Amino acid sequence: MVSPSFVLGFILATLYGSLFHFISGGDAARLALFFLASWIGFALGHITGDILNVEILDMGPLNALNATIGAFVALFVTRLLTRPTNRTRG
Repeated sequence: MVSPSFVLGFILATLYGSLFHFISGGDAARLALFFLASWIGFALGHITGDILNVEILDMGPLNALNATIGAFVALFVTRLLTRPTNRTRG
C-alpha cells in the first residue's frame, strides 16, 4: 500500500508542474518535462528538509515547504534551460 504522504506529495508536485505549464505555456512535451522537473525537485526538497531538520509547514512526514521550494526551483531552472533563443542573423 502506498503511503498517504507519498500520494499527497505526488499530487502537489503534479499540480505545481501543471500550474507552471499553464502560466509559461508550451506543448505537451514541455508539460511532461515540467512534470518530471517538479517531481524531482519536490523529492529533492523533501529530502533536503529531512537532512536539515526543517519542520516548518510539515504535513505528517512530508516537508511541504521545502518540497514546494524545491519543486519551483527545479521548474524555474528547467524553464531557463529550455527557453528558446531568439537569434538574429546579420
